[in-house]
Parts: sequence; C-alpha cells; structure tokens
Amino acid sequence: MAMDQQLLTFLEAQRTRVFGVIEGLTPEQLTKPVLPSGWTVLGMVEHLGHAERHWFQQVALGSATPLPWPDDPTEADENPFTSGLSAETVFGFYRDQIARANEVLATVPWDTPPVGDHGHGDTSQITDLRFIVLHLIEETARHLGHLDAARELIDGRTELGQDSL
Repeated sequence: MAMDQQLLTFLEAQRTRVFGVIEGLTPEQLTKPVLPSGWTVLGMVEHLGHAERHWFQQVALGSATPLPWPDDPTEADENPFTSGLSAETVFGFYRDQIARANEVLATVPWDTPPVGDHGHGDTSQITDLRFIVLHLIEETARHLGHLDAARELIDGRTELGQDSL
C-alpha cells in the first residue's frame, strides 16, 4: 500500500472510531460536561467537524463552504467545546466535513502547498496537503482519547470503536 493511502487509512480509522466511541449515548449524555473544563462530547464532535473544515477547506483551498447555521464566535469563545446544536445536526456536520475533506484528498495532489492561511502561530511548517493529513490524524486521535475518557466517566464503557483498523 502506498504511503499516502496508508495515511488516509489511518485518518479514516480515527474518524470511524469517533462514532464508535460515542455510539449509544443519549442526548443528555452527549451534552453533559464530565471534566472540570466543561467540554461536552457533542461539543468535541462539533470541534472535529470544524477542524476538518478549517484544514481541508480554509487552509488547503483558501476558502470553505458556509456553515449550515449562523456562526456565533462569541458563544464558542465563552463555552469552548460545547454545542447548542442537536446531535443529528452535529453528527451530520462532521460527516459532511469528512466527505468534503475526502473530495479534496481525491482531487488535489498531496504535495500541493496550502492556498489559505491557518491564522495561528508559525505556519511555515504547513508545507503541503500531506502535512494537513498528518495533522488531522494527530488532532482526531488526540480528541478521540478525550472522548474515550469521557465515555468511561459517563457510563463506564471502554475500548469502543477499536475494530476500525
């Protein structure tokens, strides 16, 4: 298997595991903060959708499709990693952003430099689409660990979503 295909396989496995870890949670469990920082499972999934949109559209391509709801950055600043949206809306948003990212990955050569700007810190290391894929593997895996811990605190379940690679 070629290296780029292996990276895509790892990214897709992390994305799939997110849904495996949260499967079966009730709306109340999805929106209940379980750690002192106050983030929620639903908020974390929404964050992952925004990360896919930001990196594969805004950074890689220089523009992104509009959000399917009015963006209120003030609310996000006050309550990071929480969401006032329904689980159906958030899960649909994340799936849609994954599909859009996969379209970029299928049509843009992976050695293409980003057209847009990350807007945070030193961006000189963001050399190409391949870097973005590696970053999203790391970002998704890191937050997947958060979701694993939250799930265990919510209902004691562990080792969910492990069969996707």
